[in-house]
Amino acid sequence: MRTIEEVQATLQIAKLKEEDFHPTVHCLSFGEHVSSGDYCLMELDETLCKHIEAGKSLTIRGDKEEHAVLCSEDKTYDLKIADTSNLLLFIPGCETPDHFPRDQSAPNLVHAQVWGFSNNYWELRRQHPRLKKLKKLLMEKPYAGLLAGVEEGSDGNTLRYTMEDLLDRIQASEKEILSQLQDIHACEIDGYWRILDFDYEMKLLGHVTQLVDSESWSFSKVPRSVSLQELGPLEPKEMIEHCLNCYGRRYTDEDREVYFALDEDKVCQAMAQMLLQNAVKFNLAEFLEVWQQSVPEGMTTRLDQLRSVALVDRSSRPETISLLRVEDLPEDTLERFSCLFSMREKWTEEDIVPYIQLGSSCIHVALASDTPAILSVPLTIIMHLTRRLFSPYL
Repeated sequence: MRTIEEVQATLQIAKLKEEDFHPTVHCLSFGEHVSSGDYCLMELDETLCKHIEAGKSLTIRGDKEEHAVLCSEDKTYDLKIADTSNLLLFIPGCETPDHFPRDQSAPNLVHAQVWGFSNNYWELRRQHPRLKKLKKLLMEKPYAGLLAGVEEGSDGNTLRYTMEDLLDRIQASEKEILSQLQDIHACEIDGYWRILDFDYEMKLLGHVTQLVDSESWSFSKVPRSVSLQELGPLEPKEMIEHCLNCYGRRYTDEDREVYFALDEDKVCQAMAQMLLQNAVKFNLAEFLEVWQQSVPEGMTTRLDQLRSVALVDRSSRPETISLLRVEDLPEDTLERFSCLFSMREKWTEEDIVPYIQLGSSCIHVALASDTPAILSVPLTIIMHLTRRLFSPYL
């Protein structure tokens, strides 16, 4: 153990002035069994520090073949090892200058023991949750109703997932998983999260729209209680209400009666997917006519309702439309661009934006004023530039 005199002598040898330093000096020593592999250090921002200080936990998620991510209750972070030229020391109870009195004048020697050291640390960076796997798991056994028979047998549990199962398998926070479950119209049945078979979902929607038509209700005021009473003999009431939640907005009137306002865009989009799902390409003019005829009377179809769901090819003769859902594209930035440019060599900005935007952020490509709005960038350049552009968190 060093003494104050030895420290002062060292300063003199180094030709350093004692008054240039804080009066408190830390004398460090290493334990007998200290190893660089004993501890892993992680850099946290202020939000995550408060999260930990509040007694909440952080979870590292990922299968063996996946790159690990760290999740809080509502956010996902990419984990990367950052190297540093400085040796990072782990010293429990180490005090910094703000812990000492400002008017301290007498020299003070503090002995501290190093518990671990490292020349790297885990660096966190916000990233979009990896949710494509969620729908893939749920599609292993989609729910097709009570009359599906043996699909609900006792041996089906291996292909059904509770929230705990999903948290173990999906690289996302619980809040992000719940949000995605809502987006894909999944519901919890007997403790398991299930995605509805598309034909069954359209059957439920058909029951609702036919009831609205037969009762001459307004699409903006569909009564919950009457709907469940009338359609209950046809399908479970829970499924009818789930359909109303998926395609409508729930509200309560001044008499405390619950109603749903059906969303025209969602209903029209669902009908379009039903028409396009079994066709490679559809004549655009014929599709627009059939599509309008398929939606409930009083609703109006528009092509902008199909953004990120269908792709129109105006270069072909006749013009065509085909199903292309953004959820079916790769999550990885480079793989997505490779997939898109393998479909067509040139993209208009209007066509490509729905497939490259994430949330409210998207890639913006500067176009000269004297050039048409056509994206025909060599794929190698796109692959080089877009990794930082694609994610709003980078």
